Parts: sequence; structure tokens; C-alpha cells
Amino acid sequence: MVKSILLVGVGGQGTILASKLLTTGLMEAGYDVKMSEIHGMSQRGGSVSSHVRYGDKVESPVIELGGADMLISFEKMEALRWLNYLKPNGKIVVNNIEMGSMPILSGKADYPKNAVEILKKYADTTVIDASSEAEKLGNLKVMNVILLGTIIKLMGLEEINWDKILKDNIKEKLVDINLKALKTGIDLV
Repeated sequence: MVKSILLVGVGGQGTILASKLLTTGLMEAGYDVKMSEIHGMSQRGGSVSSHVRYGDKVESPVIELGGADMLISFEKMEALRWLNYLKPNGKIVVNNIEMGSMPILSGKADYPKNAVEILKKYADTTVIDASSEAEKLGNLKVMNVILLGTIIKLMGLEEINWDKILKDNIKEKLVDINLKALKTGIDLV
């Protein structure tokens, strides 16, 4: 059976790195894995998405509308933007942070006030304050690895050697804080 995870966020949040770490771990565990990423205007704070599909045999890297088992959103409005990709019984993990897109920052649109309530009506939703947790660890940039930890826990992937994945793929000076971030994410759900 193929499982599909959609990671979405805003440029600069580490969405692509989290999906690459996830993909590496899944491959090392012996899964057939396909990943597709869309950067958009990511350098300018635009939308970023990464599709990760894994199982015995994966034909396509792209998740179809209504095909994601899990939607991981690094920012609340991005969860709303990608909601139609979630399966009816899918799970959402959303970072409780608001990062305004260009239309919002320029005053042409308003940020939705009730994003979390909408998400909770639509699907099984877990709200994580990954940014605050990352600040407690001393580095806001590990928020993405905290969210990776939530994926690992909710998808039942704890048997993979994630410590090795991080050590092999993160700069040596940042390994310890990322190991703490991963444990934090696993413990939050």
C-alpha cells in the first residue's frame, strides 16, 4: 500500500529539507519512495510544497487531489490552501504560526482569522507550536525537524534510524540540536 505525505509551507521554513530527510529515511528503511517538490517563489516567501509517496511500489511522485494521508503545514494558511489534497480520513499537522503572503503583506487580502477552526472541521487536526518549541531549543530553524518528528510518530515510522539520517545529512555542528528537535516533535503528538 502506498502512503502519501504532503509537506507545505512558505519559502525559508525548511520544508524541502524536512521532506528530503523523510525521503532518505524511508529509502534506507527499504521503501520505494518518490518525492516531488515545487518551490514557487520560495526565495520571496512564496508557497512551497513537497510530495512524498512511499510503499512497496510507487508509480508517481505526485499526490492527486484527495490523495494525501497526511498534510503537514509549516504555516496555517498554507494548510487551508492545500486542504483539497487530503483524503477524507487524512490527518493534518499544522504549525500554529501566521506568515503573510505577498497579497496579505500588500494589503490586497486578509489573513483568515479562523484557519485552525476550519481545519478542525475538515479533518483530524493536530496543532503544534513548533516555532516556540524551536525557540526553547535555541534555534528557530529547527522548527522543520520538530514537524518531521510529528510525521514520524503519526505515520508509525519510529523504527527507522533517524539519528543516523540526521547525522549523515545535517552539518556536524547542528546535529545535536536537530536530534533534540526530532525528539521534541515525536513527543508532541
